[in-house]
Amino acid sequence: MNEQENRKRLNRILRDLSDELDVPPSKYREAKEHYDAVGAWLGDDDSELAPYEPTIYPQGSFAFGTAVRPLGDDEYDVDAVCLLQLSPDQVTQQQLKALVGDRLKHQRSRYEEMLEPPDGGRRCWTIQYADASKFHLDVLPAIPDDYGRVIALGVPEKWAQHAICLTDRKTWSVDPEWPRSNPKGYIAWFKDCMRVRLDEAKHALAVAKQADVETIEDFDVRTPLQRLIQILKRHRDVRYNGDDDKPISIIITTLAARAYDNETDLAEAILNVVPRMRQSIEQRDGVWWVPNPVNPQENFADKWTEPPRKAEIFFEWLTAVEQQYRNLLSDKGWNNVGEHLEAAFGSRDAKAAIAKYAAREARQPGARMVAPAVLTPRKSEHPTNPKIELPSNPGKPWRP
Repeated sequence: MNEQENRKRLNRILRDLSDELDVPPSKYREAKEHYDAVGAWLGDDDSELAPYEPTIYPQGSFAFGTAVRPLGDDEYDVDAVCLLQLSPDQVTQQQLKALVGDRLKHQRSRYEEMLEPPDGGRRCWTIQYADASKFHLDVLPAIPDDYGRVIALGVPEKWAQHAICLTDRKTWSVDPEWPRSNPKGYIAWFKDCMRVRLDEAKHALAVAKQADVETIEDFDVRTPLQRLIQILKRHRDVRYNGDDDKPISIIITTLAARAYDNETDLAEAILNVVPRMRQSIEQRDGVWWVPNPVNPQENFADKWTEPPRKAEIFFEWLTAVEQQYRNLLSDKGWNNVGEHLEAAFGSRDAKAAIAKYAAREARQPGARMVAPAVLTPRKSEHPTNPKIELPSNPGKPWRP
């Protein structure tokens, strides 16, 4: 079979796989209900926080639409920002953290017994919901930042205006500067990277439901970019399970979004985007940089220096992903697709995706027998990790 036909088959089975990895819209709605309820409690009329007009909004993978179902008994990790209308001249980091924490600990609060740990984490207050929910919500206290500084760095105002200052227990006693971030601006940037496909998907779903497109939530649809990131994250989790030096999600998300060119299907995205991800990795004076697109002074790869193994693993993993998917375009590689998927994504999701793919293909008119390896993935050892030499050309993006 030729490469074009193999690409079509690869796209179909990758979509089946991403469906297995995906978090259902009901979970997104449940997460939204959780953080909306927290926001309502924090901003209630009798709340000490009411004068500061608290607002709460999501950040992280639930906001990007790239969350994946947990492995094993792991929980859904939902991240949210609690923004208070205060300035650094009016409040300290310690006071801001305490303001939010005291409201959550209020004697009438349902959250008083749900905080773990009770005195809060380094930056967030973590609300642990009942075991059946499999949710915990990290609430990050924050205040608006003077975003003119971000605009001066070349960030458009539509993203820069969402910049925030946040709390950090590790540094607040030794550094007078507030830590800065911009999760809401990042979400807007990320969605702009896939705007064509996102609007297209929402319109198609609205037509299918005979509904107004305005009623379709962003989390009701998935673009090829979102599906690609889900697949990359699960591949990472299985390959480096338990390894603290594994690639972090924000770097995967940023590099994939920068490399995405509104590819129309998942196979095209994974084959085109992964090789281009390296182009946005820089070295500055010998230091690896993956700049935050909405705060260029923030380096997402700042931990790659200590230990350097983090960088080694990232390049090793990126090369392995590229080689494996190129191999699946050959007939020989496709005949081992079941083995590949099980080794890369775990038995549960791989078998479910393969069964769905095989059942659908069998219903096609004139369908031929599906290769045995597709129907019954073989147990295999984890693919050998190739030894990757780190590139060394400081000051320039690395290209293979």
